[in-house]
Amino acid sequence: MDIFPDFSAVGGAEELQRIVGALLTLVLIIAVLMMIINGVTWALASANGHFQIAARARVGLWVACGTAALTGVGVAWVDFLLDVGSTL
Repeated sequence: MDIFPDFSAVGGAEELQRIVGALLTLVLIIAVLMMIINGVTWALASANGHFQIAARARVGLWVACGTAALTGVGVAWVDFLLDVGSTL
């Protein structure tokens, strides 16, 4: 007896890829905007002697960088999983 799952019964992989891609693009755009805002805030606060604000802006900049990196990895991971899922 040869039993194999019917993967053609599950549809919508293209829609899922489109939705995830749109959401990750939105997150990437927001992360880049936050990097710009935090970078400018860090520079202005450092120049004017507001060291606590500069420290918070620096942390925000690093968080935005990490978010942008994880978003890029997320796109590659979803594409990989959808490719592997279609070959099963």
